Amino acid sequence: MSVFGLLNGDKKVSGYDAQSVAEKILEAIQREIKGMTKLNVMILGKTGVGKSTLINNVFQQPLAEVGVGKPVTDCIRKYEKEDFPLAVYDTPGMELSGANAVDKLLGEIKQVVKQGIDSGDIQNAIHCVWYCVSSASHRFEDAEKQFINRFVAETRSYNIPVILVLTQSFSKKDAQNLKSEIEKENLDVAQIVPVLAADYDIDDEYVARAYGLDRLITVTNSVIPEALKKTLAAVQKANLQVKNNSAHAVVASSAALAAATGAIPIPLADAAVLVPEQIGMLAGITAIYGLSLEKSTMMAVISATIGTTGTTVLGRAIVANLVKLIPGAGSLVGAVISGSTAAALTAALGEAYIGVMNAVYSGTIKADDLKTKKGRKMLTDAFKMRLQRKRNDSGIPLDEKPDTLPN
Repeated sequence: MSVFGLLNGDKKVSGYDAQSVAEKILEAIQREIKGMTKLNVMILGKTGVGKSTLINNVFQQPLAEVGVGKPVTDCIRKYEKEDFPLAVYDTPGMELSGANAVDKLLGEIKQVVKQGIDSGDIQNAIHCVWYCVSSASHRFEDAEKQFINRFVAETRSYNIPVILVLTQSFSKKDAQNLKSEIEKENLDVAQIVPVLAADYDIDDEYVARAYGLDRLITVTNSVIPEALKKTLAAVQKANLQVKNNSAHAVVASSAALAAATGAIPIPLADAAVLVPEQIGMLAGITAIYGLSLEKSTMMAVISATIGTTGTTVLGRAIVANLVKLIPGAGSLVGAVISGSTAAALTAALGEAYIGVMNAVYSGTIKADDLKTKKGRKMLTDAFKMRLQRKRNDSGIPLDEKPDTLPN
């Protein structure tokens, strides 16, 4: 039985079956990722402050691998991977000893920044700078203060936000003390964020747990251009709420499109006209969570949400069985899908699917669990629960945020 439909056992609805829908979603996921605007982050800081550890624990892909970075200038390397909409510009071996070294480094940074801006393509611009200072050093050197001030002053016309990241913050108390001292300098930075990028073994009896990366992503999300927010949600792995918010925005947009499509009431027999919008929505949500894109894994998720026996969420079968839950949908004979009905069904599907992604992403369930009878029932209940919530809504509900699947 299908998770979100096929309650009457139909094998195929309006020309769509599970296999073709699954294939279309997989194709749409790849298009979604390739269509994302590339996010470019520049990471500055002295040698040994833990930039590579930070990079590899914030983002979905381990970019800072030895030998992978492509030299951009004498002092700057660019890390990126094919079909992953992120580039990290790093300054390995950055030193601030002597005016000549600082002048050279600033000159090369400005060169990279200017080239990106002059290209006129947002995908080439530097969108944010993380300046890293090690909390373990217990001090903020004058050379670093002067470097940040010069960088901000000399790139002010480019309007690049700078976030000061206190890395290697093994002691939260020490990190807060250093943060307080740096704040007295009144630097022109967006925020100062203490982080411990990875768990750190103090001794055999105590481990300092990683923290602060979620806050770093929240701050970064608040300062980058709107066009980059979905990209950041997709490429980062440190902040689930940022992914949730971006996914809910996709659902809201898809529900609005479904409402527009249903502005002229759609006969139940023609419900499949809405299927492309559903495919785009599910692909967009999947891309945001950045789960494994291997076909076997994705097929398990898609099979559990669309159904192995073949139907579509807004196909005739499900609408016929759930039409009674939607106010104003009409009787089964000659029933039509209005704009509000199409929006409600679309939103219910999207929100239930977000619940699936959250559960898989957080490890509450495994993708393989979605193929079991118990997993299918859980997803069916999730969809029905969200649909029931919309029974008395007069418009398109956009404010519900069910982040977990029901027990």
